[in-house]
Amino acid sequence: MPMRRTVFYISDGTGITAETIGHSVLTQFEGIDFETFRLPFVDSEEKAAGAAQRIRTRYAESGIRPIVVNTIMDQRLSDIVADGGGLMLDVFAPFIAPLETELGTTRSPRVGKAHGLTNFDEYEARINATNYALSHDDGIDVRYDDAEVILVGVSRVGKTPTCLYMALHYGVKAANYPLTEEDLEKLELPIRLRPFKSKLYALSIDAQRLAQVREARRPGSRYAQLAQCRRELDQAEKLFRREGIPMQSTTHTSIEEIASKILSQLGIEKHMF
Repeated sequence: MPMRRTVFYISDGTGITAETIGHSVLTQFEGIDFETFRLPFVDSEEKAAGAAQRIRTRYAESGIRPIVVNTIMDQRLSDIVADGGGLMLDVFAPFIAPLETELGTTRSPRVGKAHGLTNFDEYEARINATNYALSHDDGIDVRYDDAEVILVGVSRVGKTPTCLYMALHYGVKAANYPLTEEDLEKLELPIRLRPFKSKLYALSIDAQRLAQVREARRPGSRYAQLAQCRRELDQAEKLFRREGIPMQSTTHTSIEEIASKILSQLGIEKHMF
């Protein structure tokens, strides 16, 4: 049986930063089953005390000290949470003192500051990009002049969630086009995509995994049969190689990594904040 440990992601904001960084670190440790809890918006003494009590209770039940990944900016609240007895890992602590020294000023902590709406133009760009991704999903709208990237691939390889992630986090206008059986039989780029070849990026996936995904969507269908998935993927990859379209597999890759590779390979420089 693998070792089991409890992890609390605690923040005075959404908890996204704590969870993202904490997850990245914990994945480096194999053979341990991490049970995780996210406690967002711990922005008062009462909520901090409640978080400490949950940590204390878990410690008593399991007999093993919980791990606490903390992004609370107010030290007073962090100290209250620490009373729960967990292993406190302050995400920001290693950076604050060196930056204060380098910048010649002290920080001005403010609850929820990391995820506040600090730049309306950037926020509006992400909203517009998200609307664009939704209206250009699965070839619904094929006017690609404004697209920064067009994802191509067979059905259910992860095009839609990747487009939405790039839109929400980077403000990238991403469209996607699902290759049909007719496209694959011709083994050539669809006419509507040819003028935008420089914007194309291909996604593929393991045939077994694709069959599982499709089976969940359309049980018992020809669409979900392993042989059909293999045939479509083989034809699609031949097309991508012949046309020189960059491609990556989504089988064992997170959306974050997929998006990062796409932006890097296409030379699209966008930032999350």
